[in-house]
Amino acid sequence: MRMHAWLLWVVFCASCASDERMCKKASPNFVVVLVDDQAWNGTSVEMVPGMPESASDFHRTPWLDSLAQSGMRFSNARASAPVCAPSRYSIQFGKSPARIQLIRVGMNTSHIPHGDWASLPKVLQAIDSTYLAAHFGKWGMGGTPEEVGYDVSDGPTKNAYGGFVNDRSQWETEVVSDPKRVFGLTDRAMGFVDSCHALGRPFFLQLSHYAVHTNIETTSASFDKVKGTEPGRRHRHQGMAGMTMDLDASLGQLLAKVHELGLDDNTYVIYLSDNGGVPNIPGAKKYDKSLNEPLSRGKWDAMEGGLRVPFVVSGPGVPTNVATSAHVWGADLLPTVAELAGGWSEAPDSLDGGSFAHVLRGAQATDVVRPNGGMAFHVPYQNRIALNRAHSAWISGHYKLLKFYDNGEVRLFDLEQDLGETTNLALKLPELAQDMEADLLAYLKQVQAPRWQEGITWKNDPFRSFESTH
Repeated sequence: MRMHAWLLWVVFCASCASDERMCKKASPNFVVVLVDDQAWNGTSVEMVPGMPESASDFHRTPWLDSLAQSGMRFSNARASAPVCAPSRYSIQFGKSPARIQLIRVGMNTSHIPHGDWASLPKVLQAIDSTYLAAHFGKWGMGGTPEEVGYDVSDGPTKNAYGGFVNDRSQWETEVVSDPKRVFGLTDRAMGFVDSCHALGRPFFLQLSHYAVHTNIETTSASFDKVKGTEPGRRHRHQGMAGMTMDLDASLGQLLAKVHELGLDDNTYVIYLSDNGGVPNIPGAKKYDKSLNEPLSRGKWDAMEGGLRVPFVVSGPGVPTNVATSAHVWGADLLPTVAELAGGWSEAPDSLDGGSFAHVLRGAQATDVVRPNGGMAFHVPYQNRIALNRAHSAWISGHYKLLKFYDNGEVRLFDLEQDLGETTNLALKLPELAQDMEADLLAYLKQVQAPRWQEGITWKNDPFRSFESTH
């Protein structure tokens, strides 16, 4: 697969080089570094400055620290879903997984018109036809990157290509020279940046790492370093710490390449995870407290531990070493990138994301305007390695409503005061709870989201839509 990707790229570069009339340097470049399963507190960046619990007490990420100091960290950033495939779709298309009707891994994706919807690369190329787009690493979706608008890619890769075996061995540390392919992927990404720079073409690069998803791999140098370091109270797995260090080193290589080519002043670098971190290591072992504390639970659930992710942006005009309380999610990337690139003449249909470009430009107002007024997180299935209760969440402002479908239970949280979702305000603020529940159900009905019914689990697929029952 790697050789096939490189051959495509060689052919593509040759065709680009012959088209001198398309050379242009004014439009900004975009580098999106999407990591896999990295927790909100899984790096050494304090996502809330002054809150030690919002960073890891063991993992060291000096390059991400540097990126955060040179730009803006989003304390209230979330993935659009607590699992990878729905989240990745939302990033590409600016739509919620509920609207896409793709709410877990392994679902049939034949209903999704991958080649027809406006996507990140297609939107940029509509704004400026000289943009080149590449996707390297884990695709984790249906269709292919080329269908979605990428000029070059590694193809429709999944976890296995990055080294994943779904058994107990995934939690054992293996020492390798290129853990989770972080350095090979980064080499290809840097080659793409070099080529675009030589051609004088603006670019959109998405580097989707397989790390820090299992299997756990690390270099001998990083493993030796963490073995000589005192483990933390929350984070103690040496292999995970080593893999995180290797991932961060590869980020440093990419940032160094951007700097070497003098592209810092015209390149936005966006770093985020596809969902929150796993709540425990190893795997499905029961736990009293999540690895993501002070957040509740983790990957697979729409509690904050499953949704909140590290999210850092640097680039032209972005204030340095600033933390913002703006609530953003993966679906916001497409409209934000579009605005930063110059804006579209007409927005695509059925977007759920809103632009936070004004936040990146230092605006005092941090509200993000979205077509539907809130953010919907839809998990309508039972999953025994998680809560094992079908549920959905609706976030509006700093309030979050959780609705469980097995018994109709509703929980309401003030995330500004209660990051860990410990105090249910549904009885204290009944009108707000009723309004938010009504907004959630109305939205799910509008987009004909898959609806839970008895027996629907993580592994089976016979969903009905909300339209037929609400």
